[in-house]
Amino acid sequence: MLANADNLTELDRDSHHIQAKLQKKLRRLVGRAIADYGMIEAGDRVMVCVSGGKDSYGLLDILLNLQHSAPVDFELIAVNLDQKHPGFPADVLPRYLGDLGVAFHVLEADTYRVVQATTAPGKTTCRVCSRLRRGILYSFAKEIGANKIALGHHTDDVVETLFLNMFHGGRLKSMPPKLKSDDGRNIVIRPLYYCRERDLERWAQLRKYPIIPCNLCGSQPNQQRQVIKEMLNSWDQMTPGRVESIARSLRYVTPSHLADEELFDFVGLAANPAELMLHQL
Repeated sequence: MLANADNLTELDRDSHHIQAKLQKKLRRLVGRAIADYGMIEAGDRVMVCVSGGKDSYGLLDILLNLQHSAPVDFELIAVNLDQKHPGFPADVLPRYLGDLGVAFHVLEADTYRVVQATTAPGKTTCRVCSRLRRGILYSFAKEIGANKIALGHHTDDVVETLFLNMFHGGRLKSMPPKLKSDDGRNIVIRPLYYCRERDLERWAQLRKYPIIPCNLCGSQPNQQRQVIKEMLNSWDQMTPGRVESIARSLRYVTPSHLADEELFDFVGLAANPAELMLHQL
């Protein structure tokens, strides 16, 4: 992933050191997430979804690097879905992936027109767009025999989704690191689960990825996720570590201290008679 330090000029050495340090951090976090949640096992065929954004570039980059040193053998296949967004540079990803030497497929589906036709004016397009994209990618994973689908969601995405569901859906729900699709045919994994977006942004700058912006959703001014993202950014500045703490709380849940009767039997909760007798003595 990195150039040989011996071939760098003096002016490049500091940048190389920063890049090497960040690479080590991201590798460690991704490796830990994979181990903690059993994301990748021997013989897996992993379809890595690459959108052209910083997160998916970083995901593929780190997984390719880990593949060379992992204790188990697994296969990586990069897949991009060209949704026919106006101005989408269709040549960028095939050229990048070809130069990278990774097996890849580029799918074409005009979901952009469907999204525009089915979304009311002023409404965000994310829900319809993601549902269409997910269906196409899930079906293609089965077609190529991939038993895992890797997505580039990171810690910030996880915490943002938690607050979106709390604020606008009244549900305590977020993105799991690993899940089975509703149809039971696919296992979705998120190896960047422990990675912060700011580190991935810095990594993308250092690696000089050919970023393709999403002009369909990224520019929508009324997007609630952007509001929450700004809230998290303010917390990072005023109270460093708060976002990480919130993300960590998703791993340490106490059902008896929430209020979901399906997770905990509140109705059947009663004091132990023997303890009552002791207190009466």
